[in-house]
Amino acid sequence: MAENYSLKATDELPAELLPFKSRLSPRFYEVRKEILNFIREDVLPARPEWHRQRAALEAEAGHPTKAPMPPKHYELMEIAKQRGLFNFFLPEVCNLSCVEYTSIQEILGTVPEANLAMNCMAPDTGNMEVLERFGSPAQKKQWLEPLLEGKIRSAFAMTEPGVASSDATNISTRIVADGDDYVINGHKWYISGAIRPECKVFVLLGRTSTTGPKHAQFSMILVPRDAAGVNILRALALFGHEHDHAEIIFKDVRVPKTNMLVAEGYGFAIAQGRLGPGRLHHCMRTIGQAETALQALIHRAKSREAFGQKLIQKQQILERIAEFRMEITASRQLCYLAASVADDLGWKAARSYVSMIKVKAPRVCLQVIDEAMQVHGAHGLSQDSKLSDEYIHVRHVRFADGPDAVHLQTIAKEELKKEPSPMAIEISGTNPNIEKYGMFGESKL
Repeated sequence: MAENYSLKATDELPAELLPFKSRLSPRFYEVRKEILNFIREDVLPARPEWHRQRAALEAEAGHPTKAPMPPKHYELMEIAKQRGLFNFFLPEVCNLSCVEYTSIQEILGTVPEANLAMNCMAPDTGNMEVLERFGSPAQKKQWLEPLLEGKIRSAFAMTEPGVASSDATNISTRIVADGDDYVINGHKWYISGAIRPECKVFVLLGRTSTTGPKHAQFSMILVPRDAAGVNILRALALFGHEHDHAEIIFKDVRVPKTNMLVAEGYGFAIAQGRLGPGRLHHCMRTIGQAETALQALIHRAKSREAFGQKLIQKQQILERIAEFRMEITASRQLCYLAASVADDLGWKAARSYVSMIKVKAPRVCLQVIDEAMQVHGAHGLSQDSKLSDEYIHVRHVRFADGPDAVHLQTIAKEELKKEPSPMAIEISGTNPNIEKYGMFGESKL
């Protein structure tokens, strides 16, 4: 992991955090240093063996998506527990504000093995938060406890191939009461993590009613992965490479009514509580990836020569580095702003800012990675570089938790709620001759 200012294990803050210094608690400095020490002392030395074990398990399983997590992962989990960093996403564990935790997420975005070892990976964090907030005691005992212990994984089953799922009111999976059970029929896809052998339960969004207020027609229910009628059709690909996303048919899947979260009709209310923090954390991890990609670009430009000159000396490269630094810094500040509003006013008030960063951060990161691949030449596209893998992942993030178009609509709608100021109306101006000569209006039609 290349060193940069934001990753120094000292009390000296990155410049972008200085405007938020009054919001940072002594606890923040302590845990930030502990996480960075965990990464340096434990995670980075373990990475070669982690990936060697993973490759061997993938070869044994015959397919990357069917391979279990390597033993080294569980060793790191135990170390994270000893350091007090396990389940760090939970407020009662991290004891951090949203601004503070958002800053930590950027660090974890640069070292995904640390994020996994700390049990802070999506979609499990969102699912665990849902179970913590909305689960019954029995649901928590059966599913939340093993998730919190890192013994199992989960998936969030929402997106469907036959409808525009960006508008969740289109979801057509049916959840129908039948005696003491619910019967589920539907077709889901791009269900992240569902292929993993560790995945044992789905949090599924479906329709329990076709009448009444539209947003009260949907519910969330817990579906065991091994329930009869759950048919995982295939692993789905990103840019032609299969990942752990699944296409799934739910055919007459029967689960007890006690698997319903809260009650019928609460699906959207639960989803809104789940999505806000997850979107913000996605973005900060993406900013961490952009930072690493920029460092990779600079490293390559310093080490390669073309047409009698180091690449780093070329004006075009220098300008792109400067542009990316400005864009990454602006994205980071926007993320901190969204987190500050969420801390002070709640996630509903932060909605527009979260949408802004959800659009901006992946866009910026993709631009940086794309230019880094250009600077690396053919090497940047090969299996010897991880840049193409990073590009595929970040391009997928522009769909995860809502595509750009949905977030842009949210931003615009919030702007349209604001009344124009007298100065704005004056600047807009009017043509006095329209009224003076009266050539327009209904009477002239």
